[in-house]
Amino acid sequence: MADLTVVIVDDHSIFRSGLRHDLDDTIDVVGEAADVDAAVTTITETRPDVVLLDVHLPGSATAATGGEDVLRRAAPAVPDTRFLALSVSDAAEDVVRVIRAGARGYITKGASGSEVSRAVHTIASGDAVFSPRLAGFVIDAFGAAAGETAQADDELDRLSAREQEVMRFIARGYAYKEVAAELFISVKTVESHVSAVLRKLQLSSRHELTAWASARRLL
Repeated sequence: MADLTVVIVDDHSIFRSGLRHDLDDTIDVVGEAADVDAAVTTITETRPDVVLLDVHLPGSATAATGGEDVLRRAAPAVPDTRFLALSVSDAAEDVVRVIRAGARGYITKGASGSEVSRAVHTIASGDAVFSPRLAGFVIDAFGAAAGETAQADDELDRLSAREQEVMRFIARGYAYKEVAAELFISVKTVESHVSAVLRKLQLSSRHELTAWASARRLL
């Protein structure tokens, strides 16, 4: 019986079919999409555990920003869903752009079915997935901001101790109900703390919060 649900977003039907076949039997593919609009609709309707998202998709101003558009439009509506970028590109700009938009990991299409399956489980558990080379791009991209320790301390001082706890869980990709269980508080209380954190840090989404926390090495 499948443990996790997945939506595959890629504009090549042959690739989607092959990936569906290669994923292990713990993963149930509940939807597919080939462009930005279809992806947003499918993701918000099925609310999967993980979305395997191609970086370059039709239906955006440029194909290169298609994956980002899916993240920005769909992710706020499915806060418990995690996104794993899966692309032929290993260009630094593609990796950094989609991570900043909210993806929790990035692997190339050269990965085997078993490697993708493991990555899906890793992402679903709240961790990030990158190959060593791609991880280097992310570290380099956020390195400058990470060095601003004094600024980070000042910003953290705006948050209460409980808000900082909630912030770290949310930034790591935990669902609200998972944070509630970890901290022995209600989901409603978690939602209130998240709203306060975003307001105090002047951020607009949990994905911006993840980027903010990553840049300051708070994860």
